[in-house]
Amino acid sequence: MKKILSILAAALVFCGSAHAQQVIRLSTTTSTENSGMLAYLLPAFEQKTGSKVHVISVGTGKALELSKNGDVDVTLVHARQAEDKFVAEGWGIDRRDVMYNDFIIVGPSNDPDRIKGGKDVLTAFRKLAEGPAKFISRGDNSGTDIMERAYWKQVGTQPPQALYVSAGVGMGEVLTMAGEMQAYTLTDRATYGAYRVKTALEVMVEGDPKMFNPYGIIATNPAKHPGINYKGARELIDWITSPEGQAKIAAFKPAGQQLFFPSAK
Repeated sequence: MKKILSILAAALVFCGSAHAQQVIRLSTTTSTENSGMLAYLLPAFEQKTGSKVHVISVGTGKALELSKNGDVDVTLVHARQAEDKFVAEGWGIDRRDVMYNDFIIVGPSNDPDRIKGGKDVLTAFRKLAEGPAKFISRGDNSGTDIMERAYWKQVGTQPPQALYVSAGVGMGEVLTMAGEMQAYTLTDRATYGAYRVKTALEVMVEGDPKMFNPYGIIATNPAKHPGINYKGARELIDWITSPEGQAKIAAFKPAGQQLFFPSAK
């Protein structure tokens, strides 16, 4: 009888613990997932809080849409103008700066468009519009895609259809395509770091201030969607912008290279 009571008590404790564990739904960009950052970062948060973070990795546009629809509790993205509009329209609250890195243009080692070593992204885009190599675009309304379209708009031109591939997929897949097709693409530095060896693509253009790439985290507005886990969203926001969370971001250095730089104020 005592053994049965002990088993029942243990079962009740287990059920209580499982019931107490809150789930936080996070939509985020493919760069935070493909780079390995989230796999490195989130376990520390989950261990500290007992929460479980369910990650949906998509482009920034889709990540914001998921939050707008109340399908996630919090979103981590990188398209500042879109983020500000999202908050201004009342879909998200409590936006905080988290980290930054930069965009780079990568391409085949033989550099057929002759852009390697450049520091001006717009000059490079003018040359890319002329070819002869292909350019692979995300084409998915991600933060990278939004930035790329802004560059084409500023230079007032774009590659002809024969040289322009709108892939509609994530950054890792685009880098893989660019490697296979010996083409150029715009990428965030973190995802490129994870795919550099397997694609053999090289950095062509970097260092232009126009290629700055900040990331922000935003809670879904509970006034719009009362059923979302706002408490969990705030818990993640507070942790990732805390000294502990920021130190973890700074310490993420695959192959010895820092891919994200903390920026919480």
